[in-house]
Amino acid sequence: MKNIAVIGAGTMGNGIAHTFAQSGFKVQLIDISEASLKRGIDTISKNLDRMVSKEKITEAQKQETLDNITTFTDVVEGVEYASLVVEAATENIDLKLKIFKQLDEACSEDTILATNTSSISITQIAAVTKRPSQVIGMHFMNPVPIMKLVEIIRGYNTSDDVTNTIMELSKKLGKIPTEVNDYPGFVANRILMPMLNESIETLYNGVAGVEEIDTVMKLGMAHPMGPLQLADFIGLDVCLSILNVMYDGFKNPKYAPCPLLVNMVRAGKLGIKSGEGFYDYSESRKAEHVAKQFLK
Repeated sequence: MKNIAVIGAGTMGNGIAHTFAQSGFKVQLIDISEASLKRGIDTISKNLDRMVSKEKITEAQKQETLDNITTFTDVVEGVEYASLVVEAATENIDLKLKIFKQLDEACSEDTILATNTSSISITQIAAVTKRPSQVIGMHFMNPVPIMKLVEIIRGYNTSDDVTNTIMELSKKLGKIPTEVNDYPGFVANRILMPMLNESIETLYNGVAGVEEIDTVMKLGMAHPMGPLQLADFIGLDVCLSILNVMYDGFKNPKYAPCPLLVNMVRAGKLGIKSGEGFYDYSESRKAEHVAKQFLK
């Protein structure tokens, strides 16, 4: 397995491409937008520069990593020689089903199709292909080059051979793969998202402010990042999408998104990616919390 195609050049996609390329794989990074591809490569280059400055890699290793990545705007061309395709597009079920239908037609019959989805059913995605035994979840954590965990999610029809192959491949990336079954939110987000949602509810109910909630969880529970800051980092739209998937999947009110989260996403306050979330990330108001405007 030498050629890896990655669909999507955003935060997760460029991180996945970076990780494979740094481990010596040839990577085809695919996105419909040339601008997104340029931003993705720029991000990878900056992250590699940081590693060079910390003496974790050499300048030659940085260049070798970049040389291992080729960009494409055409999916069919980009996946032509891929042994594995990792889809890292937006967390939208309709988009993912469309992509997997296209990949099933374009890829070799031996190609394994993986999705980086953080909550959507692998079984549902696999069902739109003619190769459900070769469809699997590879849920990387953000930031991908640093975080060790990869959730490996078996769909209902995912074969043992494919699962074992992806487990071993993940180890070659220096990751620690953990196999889980295909239920909404898997393990990581089934536990994490209710905690984040409850933190937002705590703010919504006026129990404490943004900084106070984060301080309690950082100092009291030894979390490296407060839950509201973490929600900003993940993206409030992503948090909302995952909670909706779990709420729809389990029909349990404990997964219902807090109205404050819904309201902030509607207003375009998505966290770091939009410049504002529970904190303000603009240069002029760095780290001032702004969620209070939605609490009136």
